[in-house]
Amino acid sequence: MKERGRILQNGIPGEGPVAYWMNRDQRVEDNWALLEAQKYALLNKKPLLVVFCLTPHFLSASYRAYHFMLHGLHEVRQGLLGLNIPFILLEQEAPLSLPNLIKKIDVSALFTDFSPLRIKKEWVEQIKKDIAIPFYEIDAHNIVPCWEASTKKEYSARTFRPRILKKVPDFLTPIPSLIRHPYNETLALKTAAPLEMLTKYHYPQKTLPLYGGKAGYTAGMECLQKFIKKKLRVYKELRNDPTNNVLSQLSPFLHFGQIAPQRVAIVIKKHGENHESIRDSVDSFLEELIVRRELADNFCFYTPSYDCFEGFPQWAQKTLDEHRWDPRKFTYTLEELEHGKTHDQLWNACQLDILFHGKLHSWLRMYWAKKILEWSKSPEEAMKAAIYLNDCYEIDGRDPNGYAGIAWSIGGVHDRAWPERQIFGKIRYMNDSGAKRKFHVKQYIESITSNPIGQL
Repeated sequence: MKERGRILQNGIPGEGPVAYWMNRDQRVEDNWALLEAQKYALLNKKPLLVVFCLTPHFLSASYRAYHFMLHGLHEVRQGLLGLNIPFILLEQEAPLSLPNLIKKIDVSALFTDFSPLRIKKEWVEQIKKDIAIPFYEIDAHNIVPCWEASTKKEYSARTFRPRILKKVPDFLTPIPSLIRHPYNETLALKTAAPLEMLTKYHYPQKTLPLYGGKAGYTAGMECLQKFIKKKLRVYKELRNDPTNNVLSQLSPFLHFGQIAPQRVAIVIKKHGENHESIRDSVDSFLEELIVRRELADNFCFYTPSYDCFEGFPQWAQKTLDEHRWDPRKFTYTLEELEHGKTHDQLWNACQLDILFHGKLHSWLRMYWAKKILEWSKSPEEAMKAAIYLNDCYEIDGRDPNGYAGIAWSIGGVHDRAWPERQIFGKIRYMNDSGAKRKFHVKQYIESITSNPIGQL
């Protein structure tokens, strides 16, 4: 556990319970941060509680995202109840609400899960100023903790892969279980149930169709088993074809931390060991789950400007600057992009897919973002538009994977220089001809426009 966590602040322990500020990893099972908090509480014979701070407006998140998250938190609350651990839902962002609770009940030590995003780092720094107790951070999201995988920003998957794969065996270990907490009998704290919050606030875009799947740990593990049973064997062969539904659909559960990437890796790896014929697909999936996903955390953790032009590599900034004033055949406003009103039928279908389903195939996400660069007046405007649309409408938006993916598409992050062309400079170019070589474009467009509210 020592390598999975770090001390954010030493301090004088309070006399009250140990608190776990749940944020990125919204689950009871397979949660290293919660396990470490309980370990500390048991060692010191203290009560234990879990606190979640509900931010009414978070990085353009829509009602659809809140709906999915709060349904997952409802399962968390029920699971903690069975372990004699109270779940406290605070109704403001953490710096405004958590220090008050800590002082009110004299919390002895505070634990939280790790996120590389700037907003969580800012919250942590603000909270540190207002509390004087020990404060610990545990990476419960990555298989190899971000600071252990690499001590610097990696240039690409090629440089990151050998570093992280060398350490995977040390961290891809069995995960212990929580026990029923024995010291909470006198801890009486009342809170509203998570689902009650759905009607309390006016969330943006409340009229959006809801995500088609169920939320929470149970639903996430069922989705994993369905993927293994029906899709894994053809994953490597067909994963880049949006007309073949072979992707895992696990990203919403992973984004909200409703299932642990480590548990997913253990299950997939064991299945591959028992079925030699699918080993290539298993390896391909684990490359995405471990190397590519944790590379995105590395990028955001070591790049404060991960969502800005300044976060691009120098070669990419230079080439985009050189082509900044190239004429654009088409330009579109954010509103036109938002409603899929461009000349490009494939792009429009991608945007409608996002609007109606809250999800877009991973290959199409690259095409979608690159076209925004092509149709924007500047790379800065393209980044701003792509991030807004991704964060607002994608169920798994507001995530390192999204920021790294958009920065790859628009700013060459984790990529190399390509032959130079208008607008893009040396940034990799994608067009509908490339799409037609990969899949049946017309079939995909028709599947969206003919049945836009279909289930995922």
